[in-house]
This record gives sequence, C-alpha cells and structure tokens, in this order.
Amino acid sequence: MTSQDDRELTTTLRLGSHTEASPTESALLESYLAAASGDEKTTLEEILKGSRDKSMLIIYKGPAKGSRYLITRSGATIGRSQESEIFLDDVTVSRSHAAVAFDEQRATFSISDRSSLNGTYINGSIVEKTDLSHGDEVQIGKFHLLFICGQK
Repeated sequence: MTSQDDRELTTTLRLGSHTEASPTESALLESYLAAASGDEKTTLEEILKGSRDKSMLIIYKGPAKGSRYLITRSGATIGRSQESEIFLDDVTVSRSHAAVAFDEQRATFSISDRSSLNGTYINGSIVEKTDLSHGDEVQIGKFHLLFICGQK
C-alpha cells in the first residue's frame, strides 16, 4: 500500500470546456467599471462609446485577474514571451501564442492562433483565426479574457 505522499498527482487542463457558467459580459463590465479608477473608467467608456478602432482585453478569470490591455489599430501579440504586447506568464501559454489584428477596411479586430500548443478559444470553441465581437470570451491557457470594443 502506498502512502499519500508516494502517489503521483497529475492535473488535466481542459481547454474549451466550461464546468461553471461564465459571467455575462454586462455583469463583468459593470464589475470592472465599478472597481476602475477615474482614468481606467474614462478609457473603458471611451472604448464603449467610441469607434471600433480601439478595443480592450480584460482578464476576468485566471492568473493576473483584473489586468487590462488596450489594443489599438496596430494590433497586439499575445504570448509568454516578454516581447509580447500582452504578456501572459504561465506555462499553458506558448511564447508566441496568438495575435490580434485590426482590419482597416472592415473596421474589425480579429484574432489568430500562431500554432500554439494549447490552442486559442473564442466562446469555448477552438479557432485558428476569427473576427472578435464585443463581449467575446477569449481563452488562452488558464487565462479567460473579455473582449470589449466600440459599437459604432
């Protein structure tokens, strides 16, 4: 018989499956607006009321919960590399995991996976490349992020 200390403990990362319901976009947004400082609140309101050439990703679940990342027309890289504009420091994230780009003609943001090991998920579905919509949940490794953009 083996003791508890002799047993190997393992964990399984289940990406794309939701065991608990994700908070609604409006509840998440209200919570962040309530907790935001004056400048942060102004930036969030500017994004929501402004044109679609600015957006934000907010980590609402996982490591670094509450972190906010402003994304402009120049887009952003996402990964575990410190050179990434959105640095997600966890082994579940590839060094160069994904990228967000802005399409000038359509005035939309899209996300593309950069052949990451664990994949990039939008609203629970794995994607290679897709357009992002206001309120989308982006999951990269253990990080759950809320995508916010202007509605004009």
